[in-house]
Amino acid sequence: QVQLVESGGGLVQPGGSLRLSCAASGNIFRLNTMNWYRQAPGKQRELVATILSGGDTRYADSVKGRFTISRDNAKNTVYLQMNSLKPEDTAVYYCKLVSVASAYWGQGTQVTVSS
Repeated sequence: QVQLVESGGGLVQPGGSLRLSCAASGNIFRLNTMNWYRQAPGKQRELVATILSGGDTRYADSVKGRFTISRDNAKNTVYLQMNSLKPEDTAVYYCKLVSVASAYWGQGTQVTVSS
């Protein structure tokens, strides 16, 4: 059974930075794609960033140049470095592990960008 635990959310002022972490249990982490999603109140969940097992990354246009996804396979952890945060980045952020057989979600961590 794979479990994902996010951390690092909080309240930050516009222009500030946060780093989210997602720690995965199990031994399948390094072989799989990891994603960060977010869901703002009243909106659909959207894909923010992806990192493939080989390290290739992809980003939503809305966060390109501001967010960086990375992974540490030795620690079974994926990160989302968020810089130049805007109020519209306010959402619950979720990590997702995608394997050949299934997909697993974390419980989410709240990010609030407000002055």
